[in-house]
Amino acid sequence: MARVKGALSTRKRHKRVLKLAKGYRGAKSKAFRTAKEAVMKSLVYAYVGRKQKKRNFRRLWIARISAQAKVCGMNYSTFMNGLKKAGIVMNRKMLSEIAISDKEAFKALADKARASL
Repeated sequence: MARVKGALSTRKRHKRVLKLAKGYRGAKSKAFRTAKEAVMKSLVYAYVGRKQKKRNFRRLWIARISAQAKVCGMNYSTFMNGLKKAGIVMNRKMLSEIAISDKEAFKALADKARASL
């Protein structure tokens, strides 16, 4: 059986990594070894960032709801508890959009939440 050389697969792997490292500064975009390290690290950052994005948006929505609830004379936890007891099921993203765009509708929700407590 003939010996198989690894040049083709090695070149393919190197090209794939260097393509991902395009735009990096210095040797990180030219040298395979440093490019590979930089790409691996950046993929880890991207993975973690996708999880953090969800957390950050939830924090933003809660801050918006809380601010509008304070205008209506309630705090966030009381408002959410009142909505739950009133049987109003609405996610935080939609509540924050209502808090920004339609303040009268949010006030109506706050009144219903206050009445159910």
